[in-house]
Amino acid sequence: MKIRAYTLFLAASFAASSAFGQSAQMAPALQGNSNTAPMTIPQPDAQRALPPDLPTTSAVMRTNSMTVLDDKKRLGPNDYVSFRVVEDRDNESQRIRVNDNGELEVPYAGLVPAAGRTCKQIAYSVKAALEKEYYYNATVIIAVDRISERSRGRVYVIGSVRGPGPQEIPPDETYTVSKAIIRAGGFGDFANKRKVKLTRKNGEALEVDLKRIIEQGRSDEDVVLQPDDQVFVPQRLINM
Repeated sequence: MKIRAYTLFLAASFAASSAFGQSAQMAPALQGNSNTAPMTIPQPDAQRALPPDLPTTSAVMRTNSMTVLDDKKRLGPNDYVSFRVVEDRDNESQRIRVNDNGELEVPYAGLVPAAGRTCKQIAYSVKAALEKEYYYNATVIIAVDRISERSRGRVYVIGSVRGPGPQEIPPDETYTVSKAIIRAGGFGDFANKRKVKLTRKNGEALEVDLKRIIEQGRSDEDVVLQPDDQVFVPQRLINM
């Protein structure tokens, strides 16, 4: 009887030990499954930051940075811009017109040259003016509000050209003497290209050597026209 009981005890112990070992081997597997299970559950897509849009008037007016201001479009008389100083903590911008003299009347800064300049250039000029007296630091935001479709004015091309007469100055173009000659159909047969005369509204007179500008590529000597300028192309006695 003792031998049989001892045999049963050994069998029971062996069975318990086997069961414990089997459960211990299964535990890591179950644990591994629990760790990898969340990867198989679909998760909602995280919100991703979209690349910023190119600056527009409304977007620029919401910014606090001067680095994104437009540095391409050049302003002219009767254009309108929106203006604000970030440090004023004012959510509204002011609408300012470029006057007929090509200037913006900016609060506290006074008259600031604007014609032929970009919003970014004007903003930094205004910033410097404001920081001289009124602000320790001024972040100036200026953006184009409306571009005037009216003419910038007229110039008059006369003399030895194929199509003399008045010309409208293009609103989005640096208009020079050579461009005005081209629009007038080019030189006449006996034009003196070396002594083209430019007379300003204020009486100032200039002489432009268009032969040098055109044939030698000296575009730096090409004069930019202003409203009411008169371009006169004289004639030569001999066509050369």
